Amino acid sequence: MDKKKLLLSLPAVDEIVKSKVGIEWLRKYPRVYVIRAIREIIQRKRKTILGGKYEMDDPSDLLQEIERIIEKLSGFNLQPVINATGVVIHTNLGRSVLSEEIMKRVSMIAGGYSNLEYDIDKGERGKRYSHVQGLLREITGAEDGIIVNNNAAAVFISLTALAKGREVIVSRGELVEIGGSFRIPDVMASSGAILKEVGTTNKTHAYDYERAVTDNTALMLKVHQSNFRMIGFTEALSIEEMAALGKKYSVPVMFDLGSGCLIDLKPYGIHIEPTVQEMIKAGADIVTFSGDKLLGGPQAGVIVGKRELIEKIAKNPLMRAVRVDKMTLAAFEATLRYYLDEGVAKERIPTVSMLLQDPEKIKEKAKKIARMLKAGLGVDGAQTAGINVIEDVSQSGGGALAEVPLRTFVVSVMPSAISINELEVRLRLGRPHVIARIRDAALLLDARTVKTEEIGPLVQAVRAAMN
Repeated sequence: MDKKKLLLSLPAVDEIVKSKVGIEWLRKYPRVYVIRAIREIIQRKRKTILGGKYEMDDPSDLLQEIERIIEKLSGFNLQPVINATGVVIHTNLGRSVLSEEIMKRVSMIAGGYSNLEYDIDKGERGKRYSHVQGLLREITGAEDGIIVNNNAAAVFISLTALAKGREVIVSRGELVEIGGSFRIPDVMASSGAILKEVGTTNKTHAYDYERAVTDNTALMLKVHQSNFRMIGFTEALSIEEMAALGKKYSVPVMFDLGSGCLIDLKPYGIHIEPTVQEMIKAGADIVTFSGDKLLGGPQAGVIVGKRELIEKIAKNPLMRAVRVDKMTLAAFEATLRYYLDEGVAKERIPTVSMLLQDPEKIKEKAKKIARMLKAGLGVDGAQTAGINVIEDVSQSGGGALAEVPLRTFVVSVMPSAISINELEVRLRLGRPHVIARIRDAALLLDARTVKTEEIGPLVQAVRAAMN
């Protein structure tokens, strides 16, 4: 057929919409996406014909192409994935995972009315942060606490409320940048506080801070090096030493702790991550940290410390701009309640549980995945893929415990029928989406971050990708 006849053979948009399959699509999908998909496929065919490469399609093939586009347009953009990377607090994959119990609590609060800003006992307007303040005091030992929408906001509003137009003393070795180009000097400038650098990159002494104190000094700020380390010829003040200086000169000491650990990890061989409780006990006046990193809760920024400082921060006009909603409050309160019993927190907060998993239990999980994969692939599968369980290391992720390798076990998959890269793409684009990692010509499925209930779907996804 010539180009003109081929172009005339293409169905009109209205013709497809009014057809039996078109009517069925309109029942299942939004009309705007049905029309867009039809137009897209017809336009694509028209361009192909004009390019001289088109061959007459079976009508059913054309309809299948259109339906694939409709399904893609109609699907939710935010999708669940199986995290087989071994990175527990994976920023790109949503950071901390919440337990089913916490999600039920969130659903209960989000699905109806609540006493978000209503004092039931008094029968009058209340404060939304009152629902977590008691728990923060109980768990951290601080006089008071408040939460905002993330730790960047916690640092920003603390600096704005306590140091706008005044000087904040920071060691040069702690002028850090974390993910998303969050830089301490930039945040300081945006808050209106005046940065006063002291010491050198590798060494800052007590006398550096003392020489910098003036009548215009509002804060001394310490920043935890959560996602990097400086080793060798270095020196920095401990929070105890800074707190002593703060008392001497009547200058509050603020500590941006970042990851927000509430459980002592030393018994697990991790000595580089201080707890919030330790920093409060050591004398920090204000401590800021994330809610969705080592704490294992929803995205939030937590500010705990001296009551008079917390009250000043809470009254700042920007507080409304960085406040959290009822769903975050519900999830955060439920997470904090686990911390009233450390044993319960270790068992029932998924992030904490994954980080502290017994490597032997991870090994058993990896073996189960490998067995199911081999059984599913059968004899032909054994010829098309090498499947083995090997020891490896996981990472905490989220900028926390950067130098701490976590012993783990992974399922190594080495296909022969397709390339490793093709297998990774198929898993990533499949249903469910599986995110894995590649190393040494093998695709690795880290059992640490694969939940027990995800093993079946993971195995099915790998089988489908191998075919």
